[in-house]
Amino acid sequence: MKIVVISDTHMPRKAKTLPERLLIDLKDCDYIIHAGDWQTVELYNELKKYGPVIGVTGNVDGPELKSLLNTKDILRAGDFNIGIVHGHGTGKTTEKRAIETFADEEVDCIVYGHSHIPVLKEINGVIVFNPGSPTDKRRQQEFSYGILTVGERIKAEHIFFKEKN
Repeated sequence: MKIVVISDTHMPRKAKTLPERLLIDLKDCDYIIHAGDWQTVELYNELKKYGPVIGVTGNVDGPELKSLLNTKDILRAGDFNIGIVHGHGTGKTTEKRAIETFADEEVDCIVYGHSHIPVLKEINGVIVFNPGSPTDKRRQQEFSYGILTVGERIKAEHIFFKEKN
């Protein structure tokens, strides 16, 4: 099972269209996870053309997205639970807030966004994954998104690229 993971797209403010590199992976994915800060509902509707979309709202998402999506969600993929949250808030780091969101849940992977900083690590047997942003790299050298490959285990990887289109 191939899951494309994106976050912090901020469209249309940061990009009018999805990057070509991302479109390649969207064409053959089983699920799409968006970890918040879409900005408008149009991207949600566009992503649904490629596959089932599981997403959460972030701190810049308006009422229309908030009526469609939760602030946190869990995707059951194969034998695994993938927790999804944007990670915004006050106090602590974005990563710590994301981890604490699922402290009382059985998850194998936590996907979060907000910082636009790609992260891949394992903490106490749980994969902690921030895909970065495919449209707003901020202080990062490259744009990025993620792929989760789910089989006997979950394999997480980043896809880095220099140009949006």
